[in-house]
Amino acid sequence: MDKDYAKYLLNKTLQDYNLIAEDYARTRGFIWDIESLAEYVLPGERILDLGCGNGRLLEIIKDKKIDYIGVDASEKLIEIAKKNYPNSKFQVADALNLPFPDNYFDKIFSIRVLHHFPSEEFRFQFLKEAKRVLKPKGFLILTVWNVWGCKDKKYLWLLIKSTFLKIIGKSKLNFGDTFIPWGKKVLRYQHYFTKNELKNLVKKTGFKIKKVYTTFGPRQYSDIYIVAEK
Repeated sequence: MDKDYAKYLLNKTLQDYNLIAEDYARTRGFIWDIESLAEYVLPGERILDLGCGNGRLLEIIKDKKIDYIGVDASEKLIEIAKKNYPNSKFQVADALNLPFPDNYFDKIFSIRVLHHFPSEEFRFQFLKEAKRVLKPKGFLILTVWNVWGCKDKKYLWLLIKSTFLKIIGKSKLNFGDTFIPWGKKVLRYQHYFTKNELKNLVKKTGFKIKKVYTTFGPRQYSDIYIVAEK
């Protein structure tokens, strides 16, 4: 993917989430998909919620007496997270250039964020930056959407359409990329990871993969989970 186009998509994604922030936060009040992740958090740890959205991760770990920081590029989502959890720390930050020192966090959680970063170059940079601020032996707990396991096949049809446009030279996207509509408001960029692709990218960044699994939920929800050690 052309780097200028990838940068355009990064900015577009930010503006899209600012535009749909209220709707997005309203429809992301559930925690069934992340409840099991609480087992990775120990009292006293410093936790980074990378791409925190409305801050819902706090629902499963807020009673563990941790030092939590949630960051997101969307100013509107950070405003909502602060309203939801006024006693917790949230800030606007660029995941590709985090405002934290090296070896700072015990654990980093990133829930359904990486698939919104265009080009392998930016996805690699995302993981390298997460690794930089993670302590030695610290853990990254990462999830991406698993469209291949979705019951609603319209998302696969979107990929087929994008792939066809790529083949005939009518799309600047990479193979595996598409745009997913949020109602009639925006078309969100998303990369459809396969499990092996995600594993290989995490390994390339220098992480040691400890666990990989897939979960299935109601309707269209399915996710790939990776637990990796620095």
